[in-house]
Amino acid sequence: MQLKNSLKQRVLRNMALTVGGMLTALSVQAQTINLSYNGAPDADKNAVHMFASNFKKLVEDKTNGDLEIKLYPNSMLGEEQERMEQVMYTPSLNVASFAGIAPQFPEIYVSAIPFMFNDFSAAHRFFDEGDYWKQAQTTWRERTGTELLSVVEEGGFLAFTNNQRQIKSPADFDGLRFRAMDPSQVALYESFGASGTPIPWTEVYMALKTGVADGQMNPPMYIIMGSLYEVQKYMTLANIQYSDQFLVANGDLLKNLSDEQRTALEDAARQATEMNRKAVEAEVENRITYLKDQGMEVYTPNKEEMAQFQQVGQPSYLKWLKEQNIDSSWIDTALEDAGLR
Repeated sequence: MQLKNSLKQRVLRNMALTVGGMLTALSVQAQTINLSYNGAPDADKNAVHMFASNFKKLVEDKTNGDLEIKLYPNSMLGEEQERMEQVMYTPSLNVASFAGIAPQFPEIYVSAIPFMFNDFSAAHRFFDEGDYWKQAQTTWRERTGTELLSVVEEGGFLAFTNNQRQIKSPADFDGLRFRAMDPSQVALYESFGASGTPIPWTEVYMALKTGVADGQMNPPMYIIMGSLYEVQKYMTLANIQYSDQFLVANGDLLKNLSDEQRTALEDAARQATEMNRKAVEAEVENRITYLKDQGMEVYTPNKEEMAQFQQVGQPSYLKWLKEQNIDSSWIDTALEDAGLR
């Protein structure tokens, strides 16, 4: 009887060890990766969240759940610099804006040279095929140990808005005060004869409402998101800059994935990018129509007027880039990629 009980105990113990080993193996296979970004968890209002949601589903489907992506919208894990430090030093992912990238790689501002792209296709070719972006990815990796996996389209092209008069040429900026996102935008406004003041996004609505600023520039999606149509009367669709953010991955995270997992993650990033492009671009006209319905007067410059914006705005921005000690080779390569050299 004692032998039977002893044998039974050994069998049960071995079964427990076997099951425990299987659970351990499963836990090793299943890996949760944090993905942080800014903006609300609303795909209709935040294209970055739409990208993150599609990316999560694609990764989990492609790896049969071996990789799980946990989303942290609304900067829950910190503001731009905090999130960038996290992705540099922990196995995680982050969608960063220019404010997150520029401290480590100020050359990113070269990709935002105003009036560089006539349409979405030109912007896509620049990032998908151009030498500037290939060099940017290599330099970024060398400086940070992380990888720039994708350029996330977040809202289309930036448009000028203001509450004083319709802007059809650079001369129409004279004397106006604009909200700027960063010093590069200040330089652009000043080239047109306006003044620019950096104002955080959370304060833009009140700044426009109270007259601290007369205008600002953002894609239609953000004008709707921030209800800026309530305090802005005029909008000019001048294709100022392509609106994008950047998916960054921790280098050690990628190195420690299996070849199949890394391929799945990178393929998911590419597919989610394509999905975002189609969704964002399909809604541009609808958003412009919505803004018109809200009372905004929308103007599309003709070819000659666009040439004026480019001829005045670009040299000033290029001068600003050089003042940031950005090597001219970056600028030359970008302009060549964009077909402007």
